[in-house]
Amino acid sequence: MRHPTAPTLRAVTPTPLRDLADAKPDDTYVLAVDLGTGGPKVAVISATGRIAAHAFEKVGMQLTDDGGAEQRPDDWWNAIVHSAQKAIADSGVDPERIVGVGCTSQWSGTVPIGADGVAIGPAIIWLDSRGASAVRETVRGALTVQGYAPSKAVRWVRRTGGIPSLSGKDPVGHIHFLREQRPDVYGATSVFLEPVDYLNLRLTGLARASHDTITLHWVTDNRDINHVAYDDSLFELAGLDRAMLPELLPTGSVVGGLQASAAADLGLVPGTPVVTGTGDLHSAAVGSGAVNDFDAHLYIGTSSWISCHVPFKKTDALTNVASFPSALPGRYLVADEHETGGACLTWLRDNMLFPEDSLTPGEAAPDDFFGRLNDMVESVPVGAHGVMFTPWLNGERSPVDDHTIRGGFHNISLFSNRADMVRAVFEGVALNSAWLLGAVEKFCKKRFDSMAFVGGGANSDVWSQIHADATGRTIRQIADPVLANVRGAGLITLFALGHLSLADIPKSVQVKAEYTPDPKAAAVYEERLKEFINLYKDTKAIHKRLNGAKVSGEHAE
Repeated sequence: MRHPTAPTLRAVTPTPLRDLADAKPDDTYVLAVDLGTGGPKVAVISATGRIAAHAFEKVGMQLTDDGGAEQRPDDWWNAIVHSAQKAIADSGVDPERIVGVGCTSQWSGTVPIGADGVAIGPAIIWLDSRGASAVRETVRGALTVQGYAPSKAVRWVRRTGGIPSLSGKDPVGHIHFLREQRPDVYGATSVFLEPVDYLNLRLTGLARASHDTITLHWVTDNRDINHVAYDDSLFELAGLDRAMLPELLPTGSVVGGLQASAAADLGLVPGTPVVTGTGDLHSAAVGSGAVNDFDAHLYIGTSSWISCHVPFKKTDALTNVASFPSALPGRYLVADEHETGGACLTWLRDNMLFPEDSLTPGEAAPDDFFGRLNDMVESVPVGAHGVMFTPWLNGERSPVDDHTIRGGFHNISLFSNRADMVRAVFEGVALNSAWLLGAVEKFCKKRFDSMAFVGGGANSDVWSQIHADATGRTIRQIADPVLANVRGAGLITLFALGHLSLADIPKSVQVKAEYTPDPKAAAVYEERLKEFINLYKDTKAIHKRLNGAKVSGEHAE
């Protein structure tokens, strides 16, 4: 436990909220922030859900050979400020008419905050696995099954719906890593925050978390969705210090008023209400328009997932699928994740097709790179002439929790060419989605007739059709899909502030096109999916031997 003389976060006098009693729906906007792994999108959104203007600024990421993945919180904030100023200016909306601020962000990250309210060093993000060995020590017992002491696993799952990942990629692993490997940072930390809660700290001066953002710390009792609370016994199990986590607020509530310094940076009015933030999974569900129970959405950004709201708390430990508190009060949301979705295309661009090396000196990818990829994919028949790609470039979380598995190209021959390999990447991500879909539908005990498709991957018409064929489900391609998360943050904010009803949300989201499965292509992918799963089963032991020591810091078994 933490030393009793450790510093606590300095007291902050909350900024009084603006009096917005006279705000009219037709004259009302909110500022929404979506902090993705690649950088933040910021949008000005009307009370009808219309995006008046938006802006984006890229931020960098630092990856290390030992499984580290970090970003600088100041880079986040500076990019948000620049993007907000541009979006507000482009919208032509008077800041007086912006009645709320809401944020969403990459989930499962850790920002250490000092007593002065300032981040200490870099943030550890969701890709970071350096805490894996510490987590395994924490969760095991005299009797260990699949890495966990059964008694511990049962207590965690019953209360929270989940359990710390053996990959070390959730905040439990991050915090253990800091305590063991960076004791100076750990000792100077007053509170650990999720990235989205760090943003709200910058906005309001208050270190708070909501019932949904805190979930992946695995220390809250989520059995009663209307009374989520910290559980002291879970802190003991996780080896975490209650004093180093923030006060909890109900989902969909107001954190506080926008403090003067943040208001000056953004160009907004001090005291503007700031709503509790949410993870990207939660905002994507709302931004896709799929807010009714069992209405599914497929998201492909850097990572990917398939999710829907459900009326129950449940966990499937075998497939790493569970339902957790949603961004909508009183609701649960299915949670799962593929580590790399759209990241496979950026890897293809940056490491295979246009790397900075002696073969392509100074040759950058064309501005229409992704459009050219789509054209190339369409030039190759279904099945990519036999070439297969497994997209596990940074391990996997669902439907298997395996941080040592890695991807690759398979069944390449002398006749295989670059176009075949590009199509294989598109198909590999889609087959991974189909594998996950089976687990999610089994979890929900329902077959989804269709899925709303959002995220940057949904910009691709050909990928939409491939997903329809690979999953055997109708794919509803949402308009402006890359803005789904920021739209979701705006809709959540409008709903929390009473400017929008739940029934209004689906009507505010436009469907660009629908794609139905082609029977011939679906038959090909049905057989490919069987071999795709076999590739995992047949290579997982090889990858564990190759990567176990490097990723976890231990000797391979």
